[in-house]
Amino acid sequence: MNPLLDFSSLPRFAEVKPEHVTPAIDQLLAEARAEVERQAGAQGEPGWDDFVAPLEDANERLARAWGQVSHLHSVLDSPELREVYNENLPKITQYYAELGQHAGLFARYKALRARRAFQDLSPARRKVVENELRDFRLGGADLPEDQKARFMAIQEELAKLSAKFEENLLDATNAWSKLIEDEAELAGVPEDTKAMFRAQAEKAGKTGFLLNLRGPSYLPIMQFCGNRALREEMYKAYVTRASEFGPEALDNSRLIDRIVELRGEAARMLGFANYAELSLEPKMARAPAEVLDFLETLAGRAKPYAERDMAEIREFAGQELGLADPQVWDVGYVSEKLREARYAFSEQEVKQYFPEPVVLKGLFHLIETLYGLDIRADDAPVWHESVHFHAIHDKAGKLVGQFYLDLYARESKRGGAWMDDAITRRRTDGGIQTPVAYLTCNFTSPIGDKPALFTHDEVITLFHEFGHGLHHLLTRVDELGVSGINGVEWDAVELPSQFMENFCWEWDVLKHMTAHVDSGAPLPRELFDKMLAAKNFQAGMQTMRQLEFALFDMHLHSDFDPAGQSPQQLLNAIRRRFAVLIPPEYNRFANNFSHIFAGGYAAGYYSYKWAEVLSADVYALFEEHGVLNPEIGERFWSEILGVGGSRDAIDSFKAFRGREPTIDALLRHNGMV
Repeated sequence: MNPLLDFSSLPRFAEVKPEHVTPAIDQLLAEARAEVERQAGAQGEPGWDDFVAPLEDANERLARAWGQVSHLHSVLDSPELREVYNENLPKITQYYAELGQHAGLFARYKALRARRAFQDLSPARRKVVENELRDFRLGGADLPEDQKARFMAIQEELAKLSAKFEENLLDATNAWSKLIEDEAELAGVPEDTKAMFRAQAEKAGKTGFLLNLRGPSYLPIMQFCGNRALREEMYKAYVTRASEFGPEALDNSRLIDRIVELRGEAARMLGFANYAELSLEPKMARAPAEVLDFLETLAGRAKPYAERDMAEIREFAGQELGLADPQVWDVGYVSEKLREARYAFSEQEVKQYFPEPVVLKGLFHLIETLYGLDIRADDAPVWHESVHFHAIHDKAGKLVGQFYLDLYARESKRGGAWMDDAITRRRTDGGIQTPVAYLTCNFTSPIGDKPALFTHDEVITLFHEFGHGLHHLLTRVDELGVSGINGVEWDAVELPSQFMENFCWEWDVLKHMTAHVDSGAPLPRELFDKMLAAKNFQAGMQTMRQLEFALFDMHLHSDFDPAGQSPQQLLNAIRRRFAVLIPPEYNRFANNFSHIFAGGYAAGYYSYKWAEVLSADVYALFEEHGVLNPEIGERFWSEILGVGGSRDAIDSFKAFRGREPTIDALLRHNGMV
């Protein structure tokens, strides 16, 4: 049997081959289309069990199979898989575009909504129907027939362009490497990082130290390497990936222009002035002007702190390092030296206390304490030997959810960190379907017989993604469309993930998740206190960097005029207003901004800061009652994690907090008060 057609249990990753993809997707598309036509042509009044549920069944099978293919394309790419992925992507895109415009289905959903029996449905089911009606309108179902084909063609082309954008970035990242033969050129680089460089060289059949542009290689060079010329060389290679400075075939510039053009056209077809208005329709924020006002207000509060941060870097670089005019490729290095001088510790020192097994044990201990759960290793077919699989049980021993952990960077894996759903909780004829999540990072893999060591920033990243995972896994909603993260407004979906980051700064949490890799000694309280003192080190600069990206994204999709400027010129103009250190002219950040050109964050990158306001305010209640308080943990689970998208995010927030959100906790947590 084709493993992509088996939905009886967990995905059969060990058996999935590229040749399985097309037959499975063709069969599932045919079955889904047949169900759509059957439902659209049915007689009588539509109800949940005879209309919505059968449609969900067919579409979920398709989504689960294609989800496995998409996941493998992201974490274990190969020429063969890429070919079948791109061959089937247009078919998937076309199906969902057809579904979003299907007049017969739209009419049936409207009829269901108009029935008196609609009010007898559960709140979650009513929300599913309301969301479907909204998505039909956003999918072009109200368009005149002669415009529907054009709208569908736009969606298909956008899907292809986004996939190509990500592939170009992966290929451009992998295309660059540098062999260092003289170890002196790597002065300051930690020994474990140099060991990784040696292992990379050996794998390539070379002698020396092989550097690349993936995070575990690039970031330590920028942070620790005293070789300024090497830092500049790697910085330039990194920020010009997938641009006109490399192979023409990998240049994302034209893709960006076309993506922005098509998004604008689609939005105008639906009656919106611009794509940002369309993007905000299902979000908490109501209008681009509201978002821009929020971003600029936050920028006004943060910029003085960012300017102070930059002044300190310049002063320290000049006085202590002999760098009269520090550039962008110097900032990470100078910042690390300044941190060491001011707080008497280095990131490398801290890293020795965060071996992977101890970090995971501490993370699981936190979850078990807050929510009364039990997390254990479990068995499942995996796509790579380094992938872990775990199960979560409640106090009674009942299975709550399961998750895959894929932590290490690989050449065949796209960069970044993310959570995705493998299986979503729902009620079926066989009972409750257990949710399953993918948790993916790009950390340095173990070298030799020692475990992987995480920087504190990587620990924060792990906690962030696990927050998304808990949002998916701890849902108490039984309806697929609003279960887990489904149906949650995009600008609220980061709340649980950013909430989790706060625990990485709590002594009562960290003391359970540290053990020196050599001695086994826990993190000394004195070192933790130094870390805490340094917590908001350069928070102003970090905030302004995020705001720069968010402002670029929102302006690009709301008031950008391609006749008057290029996306790069727009970004340059925003930097002149908001950046405290202008990058060099060759910087092509937009060409690797996957979040908005190949992910779901178009006209939504502001969500990180928007949700950070919510998450900081939520965490403040834990601070008031004890950060490891199970009663507050249960309240957070029941009012936010558990309800998923079954009610508006602002209502969930107010149910937990008892009031509207305020910005105060965010500013306090970032030391900007």
